[in-house]
This record gives sequence, C-alpha cells and structure tokens, in this order.
Amino acid sequence: MFSDRRRFFPLLVFLAVPVALTAQNTVRGGGCSEVPREDALPSLCAPPTSETTAPSVPDSVILLQVPAGTALRVAIDQKVRIAAVGQVVSGKITESVYAFDQPVIPAGSEVTGKVTSIHGVPGKRKVMSYVNGNFSPYHEYELEFDSVTLPNQERRAIATTVSPGIAQVVHLVPGGAKKQPNAAQRQIESAKAGAKAKVNDTLDEIKSPGKMQRLKELALAQSPYRRQYLQPGTRFYAALDEPLDFGKTTRTAEQLAQLGKSPEPDSILHARFAEEVSSATAHRGNVIAAVLTEPLFSQDHHLLLPANSRIAGEVIKAQPARKLHHNGDLRVIFNRVETPEGVVQPMQGSVEGVEADRRSGVRLDDEGGAQATDSKTRYLSTGVAVLLAAAASHTDNEHGTTDAAGDPGVRAGAGVSGSGITGTLISLAAKSQPVSMAFAAYGAGTSVYNNFLSRGKDVVFVKNTPLEIGFSEPHQKAAEKKP
Repeated sequence: MFSDRRRFFPLLVFLAVPVALTAQNTVRGGGCSEVPREDALPSLCAPPTSETTAPSVPDSVILLQVPAGTALRVAIDQKVRIAAVGQVVSGKITESVYAFDQPVIPAGSEVTGKVTSIHGVPGKRKVMSYVNGNFSPYHEYELEFDSVTLPNQERRAIATTVSPGIAQVVHLVPGGAKKQPNAAQRQIESAKAGAKAKVNDTLDEIKSPGKMQRLKELALAQSPYRRQYLQPGTRFYAALDEPLDFGKTTRTAEQLAQLGKSPEPDSILHARFAEEVSSATAHRGNVIAAVLTEPLFSQDHHLLLPANSRIAGEVIKAQPARKLHHNGDLRVIFNRVETPEGVVQPMQGSVEGVEADRRSGVRLDDEGGAQATDSKTRYLSTGVAVLLAAAASHTDNEHGTTDAAGDPGVRAGAGVSGSGITGTLISLAAKSQPVSMAFAAYGAGTSVYNNFLSRGKDVVFVKNTPLEIGFSEPHQKAAEKKP
C-alpha cells in the first residue's frame, strides 16, 4: 500500500504546481500575464519603480508638399526664336523652392518646356507699327514648362501657368542703390549671402547679351524687318497648376519648439505677391496678400515660420497714372502673418525690396513706397526731334545755290525721327523737303505726346512678383486688434 502511494506522489506534485502558481498570480498580479517584479505593488501589473522611464515625445511627421500656385522663378538659358508653336524652351531655377523648412527644388535645377501659342498682331497695333517703320511687329506668345530636373538628375513632370517674360530684371531697394543700406537691408545681404552665391552661379551660367550684342540688337531694332527672339536671361514666373509631393520627413519636438513664435525685429521675410497689385485699380484699404517663399529661422536656428505661411496687408495709398504724363504711386503695408498650422502673429511690415522690370521705371522711396518714374533722356530725345523738325523746314543754301530738297543729313535725321531706317531711306530717295518735313513733324509730335502729354505709367506688381518684407513688432493699438 505504501509503495502504491510513493508511485503516485510525483504525479500529484506535477498537477499541484500550476494551480499554486495561478493562485499566486491572482493574488499578486490581478490578472497579469507574467509574474511582476518582487518590488511591484500587489495591485499593479507594472515593472518596479526603479525601472520605469518617462514617456518620450514622438517625432512629428512633416509632409514635403509644394502646393499648387507656387511660383518657379525661371531664367531662360538659350536664345530661342519665336516662330512656331511647339518650339522647345529651356531654363534654370534661380531661387530654391521650399516645402516646410527644406529646399526640394534647389536653385540651378533645369526646366524644359515649349511655346504653346503665338497670337496674331491686333490691327491697330499693326498699323501703328507700319507707320513707325516696323513691318514685322512682335507677336504675343505663351509658354509652358512641363518638366524639372533636379541636381540629382531626378526628373519630375510639372504643369505650369507662365507669366509674360521680363527681359531686364532689377532688384529695387528703398531709396535707390546709392543710398546707405539700413539695418534691414544689411540683414538681407547677410541672410541671403549663401543663397545669393548659388543664384549668382546659376545666372552666371546664363549669358545675357553683352554690350556689343545689345548695340547690334539696337541697330537691328531699327530695321523694317526683324526676327523675334527670346533672349537668354529673360525671367518668367511659372506657377504650378498641380501640387508636387516630395515625400515626408520628421522633426523633433525641440526643432519645432519655437514654431509660430514672433521673429526678431528687423527680420526679413522673403515672399511673393499672391495677386496682382496695381496703382491703376487699387484703393486705400484694399486687402492684399503675400506668401512666404523661404522659411524663417531664429538666431539659434529654430524654425519660426515655415514656407507658404500667409502674410496679410493692405493698401494705404494708391494714386493712378493720369494725363499729362503724371505717373502712378502705390504704398502697401503688412500687418499679420499666419502659418499653415493657423498660428497668427501681428506685425508691422513694409517693402524692403522688390523685383521689377527695368523698363517700368519703378523705384522705392525711403519708406518702401513705389512710384513710377521717367528717364531724364526724354527731354533730350524730344529736344532733338523738335530741332530736326525745325531744320527740315529750311532749305539748304550753300555756295550761292539753293537745294529745295534740303540738306541730306537733315533729311536722313528727319526720316529716323519719324520712322526709323525706313523713314531715312524714303526721305533720301524722295529728295523732297515736304516729305522730310512730314517725317520730322511726325517724329517730333510723337515724342512730345509720348513723353509729356500722354497718360503716365502705373505701378504694377504682377502676381508672384518676389519681394522682401521687413518685420517689426506692431504698435500696441495695432497688436490689440483682432486679425
């Protein structure tokens, strides 16, 4: 009997151990799937206090997307004749395009496109062109850029709407280039030194016409027949019709700790006009908007404002151009900036720099207001035209003889004044004083009207015009206003 009990004892021990362990877990762990540490509280299924750590904040996932409407600033790098639809056009990106806080389309990236349409010349403009001795007036045309190749040779398809080209781009600053730069302008030079070096390298690769080439083109411009070319260095603003996705990245909480905070006074915001602003149509109080094209960082390199933040402002003065050649005047201010996440900062900003067409004659005054101006050469050109008209009305008396046709040099000058080289050829061939007088009178009258009697020029900043905005803290009353 005793031997039988010894035989079943191991089996009883084997069955009893799991039951004992389950009971211990029920008392100590309250349903834990594993035995707690020795120093854990009986009511908690948790590791010992000595081994617990504070939960870490996960990194933020940032989508690197370039929204539709973002403008690519493109400079043409090869001379192209505007002759047929479908002609290939190529250029380079002159300013990096940012998504959130990093460049995704660096300056120097190559873009390609084509001529999509060439418009006919309106009848009135064609007649005036013929009268002025130009029998091949230039056609309006449209382009589109459909691909961009990044420096790593990645090629991306794009769809764009392209603005009219600007052949001679100038960067305007308050008070003109000869004025001693203020603190904001000095910061522009300091903050953009590295970026400008890249842009200058890009533009150096694009050879604009030299002095001799420009003189040659000026002479050809007087020809009755001339070809239409798209010159290297011509700038375009190509707005994306569809967004571009460049994946995603992450940023730590420490990197985003100052996101949305107010920038330092005299900080410079690099932006573009979201819509066209013109002295011809704007009125005092009109709301305007700009879009931040480059992220703004603090002095310790923390992100304050990401790219594509919105900057709101208003027109405080708008004087349209008037007759008797009175030019337009436009002044705007900016009063708040809003990040894509909805953080709003009041501000008091003014224009500290803007890109413009040299032919527009626009300049910025000391406070950032824009006025259209005229070249002083208009007085000289008009005076010469009037003198030629007076000289053409006198006969040529030399060596006791009278030439009824007038002096040949005067006839040639009268023809140029009226209709360029075509007028000169006609005037010399006709050998008629009345013909020379007609050309000279037309030239003098046209010069006087265009330079002194016609309507002046308006200040126009087309959509996507790049500008720099000086940031400063608003006055107390302005800061208390709700956006």
